[in-house]
Amino acid sequence: MTFETEAVLDRRRLRRRLSFWRVLAVTAGVLAVGLLLFSSARSAGLIEQRQIARVTIEGLITDDRELLQLIKKVGDSKAVAGVILTVNSPGGTTAGGEALYEALQELAKKKPLVAQFGTAATSAAYMIALATDWIVARGNTITGSVGVIFQWPEFSQFLEKLGIKVNEIKSGPLKANPSPFQPLDEPGRAAVEKMVAESQRWFLNLVRTRRGIDTANVTGLEQGGVFSGRDALAYKLIDQLGGEAEAVKYLEEKRQVPKGLKVVDWKASRDSDWSLVRLATSALARATGISALDQLSHALGGDRLSSLRLDGLVSVWHGTER
Repeated sequence: MTFETEAVLDRRRLRRRLSFWRVLAVTAGVLAVGLLLFSSARSAGLIEQRQIARVTIEGLITDDRELLQLIKKVGDSKAVAGVILTVNSPGGTTAGGEALYEALQELAKKKPLVAQFGTAATSAAYMIALATDWIVARGNTITGSVGVIFQWPEFSQFLEKLGIKVNEIKSGPLKANPSPFQPLDEPGRAAVEKMVAESQRWFLNLVRTRRGIDTANVTGLEQGGVFSGRDALAYKLIDQLGGEAEAVKYLEEKRQVPKGLKVVDWKASRDSDWSLVRLATSALARATGISALDQLSHALGGDRLSSLRLDGLVSVWHGTER
């Protein structure tokens, strides 16, 4: 009887221990999920915590629907007291820059908006900054390159050497002109030059209107030249030299944003951010400590691979152009 009693007591003690650890595990899981949801809610602006939103524009600019939606969310958030637009980009498509410019104009009607340039803010990247109230750049930031370019390859001589001829029937002489399969003719050149010139006039008018300067008086500006941050300040293409600290100070002192607010990153949600390939690559990077794998996971998670192909009018600075 004593042995059976002790066995029963042991089983009861074991059950109590198992119950304790089960409760502890469930509690830890609930806390972890709660912290994750709380963090996500804070980053999405669902919890009313006064803050300065940081929206980052980097890499090639395209017509980015998710980014446009993010800008609208920032404008609608009651938690956001001011916005810093961090720009580090050589530019991109002209239409993509135009879409961002218009979205940022609407944002500036709702929130104090300041741009802070990094290494480069040229072409379409400079275009979008024109929508902000104030522009801060480093002394050595590459700035400007106000202009539009239309490029296409031509394979006609190469195909001729291979004995390949492309036949086509067109509805008019300007259809698919210019074409990579034939030398550029005068009607095609004239059509493209007209389109580029019209877009350039639109871009220069933005600079004149938003910066309050005569672009003809800035040496090299209308020809697509680039400037250092110091020269850009002298020509009134920007408002101040500095970094994010100066941008925050502007919001506090000039736009009455409360002092001491935290600067919070707002990022566009991407459908591919949760792809199995990216999650697996990211996990492997953490396990092995190989940083190159982590960089690859970020490349797979965004639209950077697809954005390498730029169609249509482009407003982008080429560091190697002659």
